[in-house]
Formats: sequence, C-alpha cells, structure tokens
Amino acid sequence: MFRKVALHSVTRIILLESLLETYPNPQKIYTIKQRQRPFSTKKLPEYEMPSVTWGIVQGRKEKLVSLVIISDYLKSIGIVPDELQNLELPSTVEIMRQRVEFLHKLGLTIDDINQYPLMLGYSLTKNVIPVLTYLERIGIERSRLGEFVKLYPQCLHASVVVELVPIVKFLRGLDVEKHDIAYVLMKYPDLLGFKLEGTMSTSVAYLVSIGVNPRDIGPMVTQYPYFLGMRVGTMIKPFVDYLVSLGLPKKILARMLERRAYILGYDLEETVKLNVNCLLSFGISREALPSVIAQYPQIIGLPLKAKLSSQQYFLNLKLKIDPDGFARVIERMPQILSLHQHVISKPVEFLLERGFSVEDVAKMIIKCPQLVALHIGLMKSGYYFFKSDMGRSMEELVDFPDYFTYSLESRIKPRYERLRNKEINFSLAWFLNCSDQRFEERLYGDYIEPESSGPSFCMGGKLEMSCSDIASEEEESDDETLYRRTVTLVKDLIEGCMNGQNSAGIGKV
Repeated sequence: MFRKVALHSVTRIILLESLLETYPNPQKIYTIKQRQRPFSTKKLPEYEMPSVTWGIVQGRKEKLVSLVIISDYLKSIGIVPDELQNLELPSTVEIMRQRVEFLHKLGLTIDDINQYPLMLGYSLTKNVIPVLTYLERIGIERSRLGEFVKLYPQCLHASVVVELVPIVKFLRGLDVEKHDIAYVLMKYPDLLGFKLEGTMSTSVAYLVSIGVNPRDIGPMVTQYPYFLGMRVGTMIKPFVDYLVSLGLPKKILARMLERRAYILGYDLEETVKLNVNCLLSFGISREALPSVIAQYPQIIGLPLKAKLSSQQYFLNLKLKIDPDGFARVIERMPQILSLHQHVISKPVEFLLERGFSVEDVAKMIIKCPQLVALHIGLMKSGYYFFKSDMGRSMEELVDFPDYFTYSLESRIKPRYERLRNKEINFSLAWFLNCSDQRFEERLYGDYIEPESSGPSFCMGGKLEMSCSDIASEEEESDDETLYRRTVTLVKDLIEGCMNGQNSAGIGKV
C-alpha cells in the first residue's frame, strides 16, 4: 500500500516539475514581451542571476511537492486533508506523523480529527503543548484532556497569555471557586473563545441589574455556565420580561435564578409559553401562576401536558378528585407533578386504612397536598398521639390536615401539654398554626382569638397575612408555615425578601 502511495506521489511531482520547467524564468519572458524585442540568434549568456520571481516560483514548487506528499500520507491513514490546503503545514511527513501520533495519545481518533482537521496545522511546541499544560495546571485532569479537545478543538490554537489566562481570571472574578474552574470549562469549554467585553460581561451585568446578588453569580456559573454565552437582548431579557408580565416580582425571580440558573436555558417560545398556557387550560388561575412558578420553577420546562394529564387521571381514579380540585392541588403544591404515583399512594392508603372515607381523604389532599409527600412513619406517630393522648375526633383532622406536617416532638407534644395544664379549649389550627411568640401570647392572654389562614402569595411579591396576625420583627424570620406550604423551595426563594416585610403566623418545625 505504501509503495503505491509513494509511486503515486512521485508521478504527481514529475508532472509538477515538467509544468514548471516549461517556463524556466517567467520574469525573463515577461520582460521580452514588454519590450517587443525582435527575434535574435545571439547566444544567451552562460550564467544569469535568478530574479526574485524565480525564487518565489522555486519556493512554491517545494511547497507544492511537500503538500502533495503530506496530503497523500494523511489520505493513507483516513484523514481528509481538503481544509489544510491554505495552512502552513510542516515541511516533512515525519513532523506531521508526530502530530497525528500525539493526538492519538490524547485519545482522539481519526474520526475526531476529521471533525476538525485544522488541529493538524497547529505546532506541537508552539501551540498544543503550552495550551494543554495550562489546562492541566488549572485543574483539568490529564486523562480528560482528550475529551476537552474533542469538545473544543479550537483551544489548541489559542494563546495562553492573551486568551486563556484572562478568561480564567474573569471567572475567578465572578467568585467561581478555584477548584470549580475545571468543572465549569469541562461543562462549557466554548467559554475560552468568548470576548471578555462581549456577551459574558453584558449577561452578568443584566442579571445583577434585576436583583441577582453579585456574590451568587459564581455559584450560578458553576451550576449553569451556559448563560454567560446568552445574548441579553434576544434570550435573557425576553425570558425575564415574560415571567414578570405573569406577575412574578423581579426580587422573587432573582432568587429563583440564583438557585435555579438552568431555567434560563428553557426555550421561551417552544417551552415556557406553551407550559403556561397548559397550566391555564387545566384550571390553574392566572392569579396563582406566580406562586406556582415560584414554588416550582422547573414546571415551566417540563413536558407538562403529559404530566398534568397523568396525575389528574390518577387522582380522579384514586380519590374522585374533579378537575377543579386538581387545579387547587397544583396551585398549592405543583411539585406533585414530579412525584411517582406509588409515592402518592402510600399516604393515601394510610389514611383510608385509618377509617377516613374517600371523600374525606380527597378533601384533605386538596386542602394540604403536602400530605402525599410525607413519610408514613411520621404520619403514624402523629396519628397515634392524636387518637390516644389527645383523644380528639377524626373530623378535626379532615378540617385541619396540616396537623400531619408539624413535628410531633418539637411542636405538637410540648404545646399540647402546656394547654392541657391550663385547661384551655382549642382547635388544632389555633395552637399549631402560629409562631412560638404568638403561642405564648395566646397562652398567657387566656383568650382565643379568631383563627387565621395561612400565608398567601400576592402579586406584589410579599407574603402577607390577615391584619390580625401582623407580628413583631422576632416573628418575621419564622418560616415554618412557608416551609409546609411550599415544600422547601418557596422558603429558599422568599425568605431573603421577607426581612423587614409584614408576615406572621410562621413558626419553626
């Protein structure tokens, strides 16, 4: 095979030489034509200095010969050299062979090289080795350098000092931890090709302008570095504007982005808007949309129609919950869409086995959907204490199913013992749905004030309670009811915005 390739190369070289020898000195021909000299039989001088043009032709001749030999070598190993015609290739096949073997040792295959054959035009000593050495120094493991090059082969031609170092310094300036730099670059290696004063800077500046804490930009980059490559005008701003138009306050949206930066990657037209319309079509009220999205931001990026249909059918089959009741369940706990049906079935079966009717269990789930996510062991402990120690009727649990969401040891038992000693008549909601300070006020005030509803999400972005439940600053940081209502996420999103705002009836589990 190699003999055939060599013979073919020699044939092509001979043809090129014969073509060039037809005009041994093009400058001389050009001069004669310009002066229109008549035919002369005078002998040419035996020696004549070659012109500059002749040197260029000779150089081209050598390059053409070298290109033919190298191209044939690359073809013989399966590499398509078409894109290399205009590159400065090595003068010998041996150097090219060294480059190919080096890339093979990195873990690149012939197919990988054919995806970006320009990497064969990069010098090992001047480009490739310095870049790989730097990448290894910032934390990318040597065993993964080949994977990195596959993802972003253009890095091999980058200048370490001019291009790579400034990008890494920029990421460190955003508070990306030093040990996370390699993780970020492996996740999104295209960052090495961005201009500092371009998309990266503008996207960060815009997010800070809508309320994202600058100190949270680093964790956001670590979680979802792709937003650094998103244009503000065409991607980020339209996304933010749309969610704000639904009634989601910018402060809440900023908290969402700090913890769930990946929602910026949801396609606005093809996913987000379609999912919002889907929620409306299933009966979720437009006023409740901000609360639903704040509780469960992933809901705008899920295959929503299929999940809604599946859970609606299941709850109707299991508990005869109608579409309107299902909509109320989603409004109060949208995370139920991602729960497996066997998980939902366990608390439901527990309640049915304790003598609650299907209708009562349905009412309890609609009032407090968090029941379907509770651990059965905790429900058993709470129920047995309720029946054996408190001796109260099951109707009270139907009216206040939130009872199961409170800690038995840290809240229910201690408060019940204190109330029993004072012989005060009370409802479950009255002694559980309040902060420790409000409970003390009720206990020593020897009166029972009207019961209040739980917190609600309003369009202004605050959690507000009824006027009778406005408490002091000591109660404002108490977030248990918020935790119960939103299953962790809303607490994380909103507690930063609650400082200094009116809230009450919120205690710790």
